[in-house]
Amino acid sequence: MQIEESLKGLRAQLKIWREQNLTIGFVPTMGNLHDGHLSLLKQAAAFADKVVVSIFVNPMQFDDPNDLEKYPRTLANDIQLLSDSGCDLLFQPDSTVMYPAGLDFHSFVHVPGMDDKLCGLERPGHFDGVATVVTKLFNMVQPDIAVFGEKDYQQLLLIHKLVQDFNLPVKIIAGTTHREADGLAMSSRNNRLTSEHRQIAPKLYEQLNLLKAKLKAGEKTIQADIETAISTLTDYGFSVDYLEVRRADNLMPFDSDFNEDLRILVAARLGEVRLIDNVAVGLSTSR
Repeated sequence: MQIEESLKGLRAQLKIWREQNLTIGFVPTMGNLHDGHLSLLKQAAAFADKVVVSIFVNPMQFDDPNDLEKYPRTLANDIQLLSDSGCDLLFQPDSTVMYPAGLDFHSFVHVPGMDDKLCGLERPGHFDGVATVVTKLFNMVQPDIAVFGEKDYQQLLLIHKLVQDFNLPVKIIAGTTHREADGLAMSSRNNRLTSEHRQIAPKLYEQLNLLKAKLKAGEKTIQADIETAISTLTDYGFSVDYLEVRRADNLMPFDSDFNEDLRILVAARLGEVRLIDNVAVGLSTSR
């Protein structure tokens, strides 16, 4: 596996591959890799001749400086995992490459429609940071396809809109959420959970599935069920930022007849760790 830290080195290798008419798949990450990330790499390899993975802990998308400081960094292990998994090139820029003039003097990309709901409300500026760094990475790598996980569903929708709005020549592929044996969605933040909280964390997925079952059964008082689920999670020790049912295509409130595809999304804190998860609910007449 080739490792590049500079934009010049990255582009030199990409130029060689393009001259060979090879297609390029891309998986952007912030490191501390797990099986969920590696599954995205495998998906990229199924659609492209060469796979580039980036590792960059993007300071622009952190609304809490303490969260940025505590974000786990495991570069040596990440490199070994990527090498063993068939990654062709690791792009590992630092802040001087990504933001040479510093964050205070850097342009940013704003994608409307995501900052006014769910994680956008809970984490001001977060999605501007995501949109900016993804735009930069797309410009640097210029991939044919890029793979993003469904666990960060709101982010996935943002990336789709970003690509559409700017006519970017990259196909976005959604990667299925990978879970631990007990249902907890794999996340780089999970290893910050205490042993006690790690035992409690799967209750998030449990409550999502209970709500999904009620919607599939035609439940018409789902808001009361949501309030019960929030109360249950609170009793377990979660501090719930939100737990909501939204339209899958744009995260707007769903129609009362439920005749559409939905997502149930949750964000909640256990101690110092913020967890997110979601499940799909297919209710459209075409499914």
